Amino acid sequence: MSRSQTCDYVIVGAGSAGCVLANRLSADASTEVLLLEAGPRDRDPWIHVPLGYGKLFAKRSVNWAYESEPEPQLNGRRVFTPRGKVLGGSSSINGLVYIRGQREDFDDWGIDGWRYDDLLPYFKRSEDQSRGADPWHGVGGPLKVSDLPDRHPLCDAFIAAAGEVGIAPNPDFNGARQEGAGYYQATTRNGRRSSAATAYLRTAERRANLRVATGALATRIVFEGARAAGVEYRVGEHRVVARARREVLLAAGAFNSPQLLQLSGVGGRGLLERIGIPLVHELPGVGEALQDHFYVRTVWRCTRPITFNDDMASWRRKLGVGLRYLMSRRGPLAVSAGYAGAFARSEPQLARPDVQLYFINFSLPKMGEPLHPFSAFTCSVSQLRPESRGRVLIRSADPGEAPAIHYNYLATERDRRGMVEGLKLLRRLVSSAAMTPFVAGEYLPGERVQSDEQWLDFCREVGGTVYHPTSTCRMGADAHAVVDERLRVRGLGALRVIDASVMPRVVSGNTNAAVIAIAEKGADLVRADTAA
Repeated sequence: MSRSQTCDYVIVGAGSAGCVLANRLSADASTEVLLLEAGPRDRDPWIHVPLGYGKLFAKRSVNWAYESEPEPQLNGRRVFTPRGKVLGGSSSINGLVYIRGQREDFDDWGIDGWRYDDLLPYFKRSEDQSRGADPWHGVGGPLKVSDLPDRHPLCDAFIAAAGEVGIAPNPDFNGARQEGAGYYQATTRNGRRSSAATAYLRTAERRANLRVATGALATRIVFEGARAAGVEYRVGEHRVVARARREVLLAAGAFNSPQLLQLSGVGGRGLLERIGIPLVHELPGVGEALQDHFYVRTVWRCTRPITFNDDMASWRRKLGVGLRYLMSRRGPLAVSAGYAGAFARSEPQLARPDVQLYFINFSLPKMGEPLHPFSAFTCSVSQLRPESRGRVLIRSADPGEAPAIHYNYLATERDRRGMVEGLKLLRRLVSSAAMTPFVAGEYLPGERVQSDEQWLDFCREVGGTVYHPTSTCRMGADAHAVVDERLRVRGLGALRVIDASVMPRVVSGNTNAAVIAIAEKGADLVRADTAA
């Protein structure tokens, strides 16, 4: 059974970018907007509790729960890859850490209109910063950005220890400089998650000219010649064609935007011929150039029962944690995936930070598994600017089949060296005087790892994604770029990609803030081109 509908803009994907676009474009009452989301509404209560991301890590009702292909540099392991499948997308299930990246990231893209000074107004416009307005931050925007409600003695010790190894304190990673150690800020307010759905979509849904369709899986872009005329999608057994008078906007993320393009006949000729999909437009860069931050955890036993592991070890303490959150929106349940952290140079001669350090006051064998039954905390390293690039390719013409994800981590000597040096730096930090009163021993990897070769083997054994995929529909002017500087798909009309996939290179840090700024600017580009 099929039916059709018509609007001005069809937006595919109600994640961080899609919610921004739906809000900004529907602000014009004369414009009809349809927002498609394959997942459900964000009614799961754990979505709105900051530490609830642990409950959603592999929950398939709100998560695509992808898995990579066997990774050649990771001993052939597959990497579990959560992605939001719900209103708000990954902003509804992520770790809430608010990081923009370094000024040089955007300047080095080398694209007019996309340098840091061009994007700063959009970062500020998106924000409602709890600390107030200043040259780097805004207030009154939809996205709530706040300090975590409680300090912690382990975090204070971590920051002091960073100073002992030459990493100076930094109270604002998104201010004048990123380098340094401090507490993370998070996309929260009053102990509740501020996702793209709660920030941007809630108010916009009150408008009569915006329709949000959940459980709506986009199956292909409908083309008339070289122009995108609409999107076909499925809701249950129903097939619907939504026609777009003006444009189709893909905001499905670094995996699903290239997937939909390929399913629609836009991509590499060889891939589409092999799958049996008629070629609409040859664009070999679709799905290529995938970048992500590689991530490795270390675990340390704690001398004192002050970790979240301890809070969860007895029903009495569990009850106390729950009551504290319900009564005051404070305590462990109000903490993001990064409590404290640092941006540092793994080697002193580097011009700027190349590794991000995360500190959290709990530990577990693997994400999604129960906490360790002993007092412990976790310190992790993520390389900020990897050279390695992978790809995302459809496996078949079935829109319901997950794409094949090839991260290609640790493919270059620079990437391997950066991770090893970053982990050695982290061990020196945790072994310094400020942390000594809290450290009962190194649990993972432990004393067995000493040489550079052993550190690299450890990376191959346990490392994986920190959930920041980008660049699979990258912006640029070369033959393999997918979109131009106005985010229009090259060689096609009335079709744009506006999400993490357009980044020429991944930014230095968590990606959600940058995606929201890209979508804010993208909405302005769409409106300007429509007016012209």
